[in-house]
Amino acid sequence: MAEVLLQGEQRVFMTGNEVVAWAAVAAKADIMYGYPITPQNEIMHYWTRLAPKHGKRFLQVEDEISAGFTTVGGVMTGRKAFTATAGPGNVLMQESANMAEMMRVPIVYVVQQRGGPSTATVIYAQQETTLTCFGGNGEGHRLVYSTATHQELFDYTIKAFNMAWTYRFPTFVLGDGYQAKMRESLTMYNPEEKGIQLVKPVPLLGDTTKPERQFKHLRNTYNTEDELYKVVMNNQRDWDNMAEKVVEWDEKGCEDAEVILLTHGIVARSAITAYQQLRAEGKKVGFFRPITLRPFPGKELKEAIKNAKKLLVAESAYGQFLKMVQNNIFGSQIEIVPLLRPGVGITTEEIVAEYHKLS
Repeated sequence: MAEVLLQGEQRVFMTGNEVVAWAAVAAKADIMYGYPITPQNEIMHYWTRLAPKHGKRFLQVEDEISAGFTTVGGVMTGRKAFTATAGPGNVLMQESANMAEMMRVPIVYVVQQRGGPSTATVIYAQQETTLTCFGGNGEGHRLVYSTATHQELFDYTIKAFNMAWTYRFPTFVLGDGYQAKMRESLTMYNPEEKGIQLVKPVPLLGDTTKPERQFKHLRNTYNTEDELYKVVMNNQRDWDNMAEKVVEWDEKGCEDAEVILLTHGIVARSAITAYQQLRAEGKKVGFFRPITLRPFPGKELKEAIKNAKKLLVAESAYGQFLKMVQNNIFGSQIEIVPLLRPGVGITTEEIVAEYHKLS
């Protein structure tokens, strides 16, 4: 089974956590450092089953702080290393993410969101949006993909490694507990057979195998404010240049829409079905979904809503995504109607019902 699935295209049926493990194999990741926390545990479990068959490695450490920093260390030595977590574990990994931002370490994190604050529910939420996009005491120099389907979990986990190693910013795949645990079909493939060139890792601290042993000095502590300012602004310029190249979104029917449904992640699955149903009824409805939350497709969203009257924003959190939307369309006069349900799934029927309240 393990030898066959990544030859050609294979239609499979599995959980989202299993998909992530397979995607990491497809991306030629070398090692996973991890610590168990629901609902991402099976990423570790499946990876440990696959790793020996593909010459990969796994190390379970004592907590999420260690998982984050050992992953940083693995990347520094030139390994494609990654980790996965959720909820409180995501909180604890933000220190390593801050370090990775400042030192330009291309670490990959997979986050399967759960409810908060703190332990709360282990099932589902979109309450780690702010944390994942702007966690810690840095400027949020990171790339965040918000996935909606198992196919996207596979595609964007592979892409996350490529983007991380291309632009040298930490990269997050932001899933959730529903995606982690449910089963659905997807097509798995060998990315190189599809013409996707996998970016090869290099030792960030220098190649110790060469006689000259030219080491690099990386740091994230600075002696003066001016020194810190210079480094942060250089990173900001690099991040801004990257943003134009990597920003992704999906939109449908916005040209003549009076109301636009705006969601991200798994809630977009309900929204796209609501959009299709309402369009079939002759309603002037549009659909917009950011795929990258960092960078956010603000310019594209402004263009999409320029002829609309109302923006229906649905999320399984109390305004974390909404605040990002408001910030990115600042100055627009469009009316925003929020559908905020922290830690609770949002159905197509609920979005349709909310739309009918607007008319």
